[in-house]
Amino acid sequence: MKTENIEGLSLFEINLLIQQGGRFVMFPNLMTKIKSYTIYFIRPEEKPFKYALKHFLKNIVQGWRSLPLRPFYVSKSLFYLAIGGKDYTHNILADLKQINPVYNPNLYCLQYV
Repeated sequence: MKTENIEGLSLFEINLLIQQGGRFVMFPNLMTKIKSYTIYFIRPEEKPFKYALKHFLKNIVQGWRSLPLRPFYVSKSLFYLAIGGKDYTHNILADLKQINPVYNPNLYCLQYV
């Protein structure tokens, strides 16, 4: 999975933004079975609509190809647009904490500097 909008942010800054109301969301592509989704970091002052609209339009275009299931896929995509996507904040934070542990400097080496 690819995570966007966290370039240049440390784990501390991400945790601080999440405490202020930020979250990691995913807008599923309902027509494909590919598991390479993009997860977006929505900052506290940002609206997820600009990311959701792209995925909603993609689902509408792909939904026209499968005529019998078109209303189901389009309505489900509209549902994810309305709620702001699937929330994956806790899963991504657990992965980030495993990859980026807390820095503990060696104080013995620092006393001679």
